[in-house]
Amino acid sequence: MEYFVLFFCFAITLHNIEETIWLPEWSKGASKFHKAVKSNEFYFAIIVITSLAYLSSFYYLIFPQSDIVKWVFTGFLGSMIFNAIFPHLLLTIIMRKYALGLATGILLNIPINSFIIQYMLANDMFSIKELIISTVVVGAVLLSFIPVLFKIGDRISPISKL
Repeated sequence: MEYFVLFFCFAITLHNIEETIWLPEWSKGASKFHKAVKSNEFYFAIIVITSLAYLSSFYYLIFPQSDIVKWVFTGFLGSMIFNAIFPHLLLTIIMRKYALGLATGILLNIPINSFIIQYMLANDMFSIKELIISTVVVGAVLLSFIPVLFKIGDRISPISKL
């Protein structure tokens, strides 16, 4: 299971690197569907969210029997699958141009996270109901954190513009 957790960290890291490199500039042209994001806002938010994903992974490795830790980890797995579809795939279809994060979402996050979830379900590590609830809860928490993280990042980040 340790390798699976590392694969999750690898996938989310590459996905977030793709977004970090290009999303602030890309967001300027997606104003109808996506508010423009300043670099300092986005960098801070992506560092915090990636750190939370890593923390959930490492806590899962240390405390695999803890239901709360397991739910947070599986919630991250499910949320990242959902994230690849909404907004990345959906925006690509609606805008008829590539939405940043789609490639790594489709090629890494969906297959790796789906494999981990399937493995955990097959080994009775959690139920479908727990997966759905944890995905909704973790996804909602992450979505609610993003605007707050953008505001904090804008205020504290020394990066004015890259």
